[in-house]
Amino acid sequence: MKRNPFRPLCVVSGLLFASTAVSALAAAPAAPPVDLVVYGGTASGVVTAYSAAREGLHVVLLEPGGHLGGMVTGGLSATDAAYFKIIGGYARDFYREAAAHYGVHKLDAHEDWLSEPKVGEEIFNTWLKRAGVEVHFHERVKEHGGVSKKGTHVVSITTEDGRVWAAKIFADCSYEGDVMAEAGVKYTVGREGEETYGEDLAGVRVDTPKHQFLWKISPRDENGKLMPEVDPGPMGANGAGDKKVQAYNFRMILTDDPANRMPWTKPKGYDAARFALLAKYLGEWKEHMHREPNFHDVMNPVMIPHREADFNNNGAFSSDYIGKSWTYPDASYAERKRIWDDHLLYTQSFLWFLASDPRVPQPLRDEVNSWGRAKDEFPDTDGWPNQLYIREGRRMVGVYVMHQADLQTDRTKKDSIAMGSYNSDSHNIQRVATPDGGVRNEGDVQVSVKPYEIAFGTILPKKDQTDNLLVPVCLSASHVAYSSVRMEPQYMMMGQAAGVTAAMAIKGKTAVQDVDVVALQQRLRSQKAILHLEQEATGSGVE
Repeated sequence: MKRNPFRPLCVVSGLLFASTAVSALAAAPAAPPVDLVVYGGTASGVVTAYSAAREGLHVVLLEPGGHLGGMVTGGLSATDAAYFKIIGGYARDFYREAAAHYGVHKLDAHEDWLSEPKVGEEIFNTWLKRAGVEVHFHERVKEHGGVSKKGTHVVSITTEDGRVWAAKIFADCSYEGDVMAEAGVKYTVGREGEETYGEDLAGVRVDTPKHQFLWKISPRDENGKLMPEVDPGPMGANGAGDKKVQAYNFRMILTDDPANRMPWTKPKGYDAARFALLAKYLGEWKEHMHREPNFHDVMNPVMIPHREADFNNNGAFSSDYIGKSWTYPDASYAERKRIWDDHLLYTQSFLWFLASDPRVPQPLRDEVNSWGRAKDEFPDTDGWPNQLYIREGRRMVGVYVMHQADLQTDRTKKDSIAMGSYNSDSHNIQRVATPDGGVRNEGDVQVSVKPYEIAFGTILPKKDQTDNLLVPVCLSASHVAYSSVRMEPQYMMMGQAAGVTAAMAIKGKTAVQDVDVVALQQRLRSQKAILHLEQEATGSGVE
């Protein structure tokens, strides 16, 4: 008998990691088998679980951390919506509910899509409780041997506390793709060369104007030594592939409301020397730009409700920790923690430098000190975001690999499950000393696209690798295509498709790859998903 999908049975587990405690592993009970186990409480994971539960499935959601929503509730409040009309289904429902919290009942302008992290997290929690999804926090898949398979069929996931989670279908909705990797699914990391998929935006980008140094500046000190945060190079040949990934950062939620603002403090481990190049750049700013630098020159704030703003990377030297994300996708858990902590220290140090260092022009210091972390956001991490912005990690090589042409010339797909429209947007990948004595950032890609359709095959592993796993976040795309499709509304819409696919595969007793695409599309349209260009053009499914 199917469980009522709206029965309030959200179960929250707060178990501590016990991967090294043999007795704890032995004592950990096996969870009873369920229909679907979703790994990763990102926004995509939440919507995947919610979607499947609404189809009548018994769903368990495992989140390695302690919060739901990933970047949507982790600092990325300036939603990357682009062309609003192509965002449909449960993703649009989420943003509609968030807007309604502020008394806004339309989604016609970019400001209608912006909300505070705590508001989004409450919506996600409410959704999962209402749908009867069992949510278990602090459940991370065991690092080695965490996925059990019988042939090509995933049987169970084992988490670090020794619990075994069995299901008929699994969905890896994490930013890291650890279940996908443990299941033996083929994936790639880094940038393809131009020749791999015939992409003229692929590989190393030698000459890019955005988020670049605005004049030639030497990255060497008075002794000729290379300054910190600069790679000696070489940059690589234009169009050549490599294993490097775009920069990560923390999306800061700051406020200029004195009643809600926390002052900047010097972080433990602070080293002003790492910002020598930035100090030199700011010191030359007035000479070249004929004005003093301001906060907008070194970060990009987007105002959200209640005098708060989402501050993102901006310019040549900002909150992106360029060159320090390369090993994260395939790193051990211990190494990932080191990288995560190093990114946090960098962010804390960057803001303290701007707020306090005498080399920073006084007007900029004063402006930075008029802002601070919001007391009412991320209270359990002292106002620092709880999610690192993992813009790109592992990318599955699945049934269909999305590439540049799918964003530009081949924009329609018979098996479309969602649509995208955000420009190709890769952040810089390396900061390199150049042979002419200067320094350049490399890797930035910002190319506009028109609305395009996303193929079902992008969330499907190849059937000879596994037949019951869905991957809507570390999806199958080239670096160039991923730079557009990686936006959170798309992850959410693909999550909705994954949840419905799981239900159809169970009902039809088929592999996920064999689900009837036409029937899937019909079901998604009934839930107001936008799948095709002609549907978007008529406004079908949009309020």
